[in-house]
Amino acid sequence: MFHEVVGDATDEREESTAASGGSTDVTASELRSAFAAALREAAADAGRTKLTEGLGLDAASADAALDGDVDDMTVADGAAVLSLSDDRDADVILAELRDHLLMGMTTAVLDVDTIAAGIDADLTGQEVQQALEGRAAMTVGELAEIAALIERRKR
Repeated sequence: MFHEVVGDATDEREESTAASGGSTDVTASELRSAFAAALREAAADAGRTKLTEGLGLDAASADAALDGDVDDMTVADGAAVLSLSDDRDADVILAELRDHLLMGMTTAVLDVDTIAAGIDADLTGQEVQQALEGRAAMTVGELAEIAALIERRKR
């Protein structure tokens, strides 16, 4: 689901800038907004009770999802929220996201050290690798930074 949001944002950016001759590169800010909208919609459809009692999110994470203030939400919590409105469970959403990011890195010929140097998030190459592999938590804000860099470099 996250990777589909990236694809949709990239497509929308290309369509809106094609006529104006501007840059077609999707930005981290645009991805943050798209992720926030997707999470806010899924959270609103589910309701606060289902977020806290059904998923086990703490009150702050549930409020963040409902308000669309998701920069500091973990991608794992975001996937759980998205799974409420999708036919896939959270683990499948995370696996698809990781596959998409790793395939994008291959296409863009990027390594984790280049990603760490090219994003605003304060992560080392090792931390980027651990986050991409699911061995360390990644926030939605960090995901937006990483995904935007990969999309820019794929072109």
